[in-house]
Amino acid sequence: MEDYLEAIYILQQSCRETRLTDIAEFLGVSKPSVNRAISTLKDARLLLHESYGTITLTKNGEEYASMVLRRHTLIKRFLTETLGVDEATAERDACRMEHVISQQTMQKLIDYLNLAEKS
Repeated sequence: MEDYLEAIYILQQSCRETRLTDIAEFLGVSKPSVNRAISTLKDARLLLHESYGTITLTKNGEEYASMVLRRHTLIKRFLTETLGVDEATAERDACRMEHVISQQTMQKLIDYLNLAEKS
């Protein structure tokens, strides 16, 4: 579900009206898959969606999606800049890691990257 939130957030940041088809194309998944996810996220009150209409994140949905994107970005940055992992591999790995990393480990990664910036 986090991938769907992240995709909607990115699409909305590009000032686009976001529809089910846009999300399916962005993620490379089927429309029925997106439809199920949208239903789940709507039930969780993370987005608003009228049938066949645009999809909009709620305030909670936007905050959650922003946090997911931040985790993804920081993990990818660590993989590429610190470990020297190539861009494509880092993107795939960050996408997997962002969903399972503990809060403690994420905070240590943030602290590490902040220290690296200061030196």
